[in-house]
Amino acid sequence: MAAVAAVVVAVVVVAGAAPGPARAEGAKPGGARPDWARGLVIATGVGVADRHAPSPVNARGPAREAALAAAQKQLAAALPALPLAGGGTLADRLGDAAVKARVDRAIAAAIVVDAEPSTDGSWRVSLGVPIEAIRQALTGPRAAPASDVDGPPVVVVEGARATPAIGYKLGPVAAPALWVKDVPAWAKDAPRVKARGASAGAIELADAKGTESTLFVIVEGR
Repeated sequence: MAAVAAVVVAVVVVAGAAPGPARAEGAKPGGARPDWARGLVIATGVGVADRHAPSPVNARGPAREAALAAAQKQLAAALPALPLAGGGTLADRLGDAAVKARVDRAIAAAIVVDAEPSTDGSWRVSLGVPIEAIRQALTGPRAAPASDVDGPPVVVVEGARATPAIGYKLGPVAAPALWVKDVPAWAKDAPRVKARGASAGAIELADAKGTESTLFVIVEGR
C-alpha cells in the first residue's frame, strides 16, 4: 500500500474555549482500493485533532472516530466499482435491498488494518472490508455441509488467465479466493491444480478439487 503522509496539525490550547468536533479527511493520494492478494478492499481515513481541545489526549478519541468514519465513507464510495466475475460491477446489484443491507453491514464491520496516532492527537486509520464478505453479500448466507470437511482447506490454482473479480466459480464450486503473483509461503504445501481457461464467471480446472469452504489461491497467469 502506498505510503500516506501523516497530517500534522498544531494543537492550540485556548483557555475557556469549548472543544469543537474532530475533522475527518480522506487519505491522499489514492483512496479505497482492492488488494486481491490480501483479500481486502482497503481505505485510509485521517481524523484531524481539534485544535481547541485542552490536550492531545482529549483530542485523540474524537479524532480516531473521525478517521474511522472517513475510511468507511471511502469504502462505501469505492465498493460499487468492484468487478463481478459474471460481468458488470457491484453497483449493478445494489438495487437489491437485501444485497445493499449486507454490503452496508460489511462496511460497518470493516477490519482495522492499521491505526497510527500522531503526537498532536490526530489519527490515521486504515480499514479493510474482506472481499469474501462482499461475495457472500451477493449470494447470501450459506450453511456449510458436513461434507465440506472432506475437502482441503487451501488449493492453489496455477496459470489462471483471468482478471481478478468477485464470484468466480472454481471448477464446480463457488468459494473464497485470493489472487496472487506468487504462491505465499503458508500455501506452499497445498494441493495444486492447473487452470484450463476462464469464461462466463468460471475458471475451469484440470482436476476438480476443494469445496465451497476451501480457500482457492489463484496464481495469475503470466
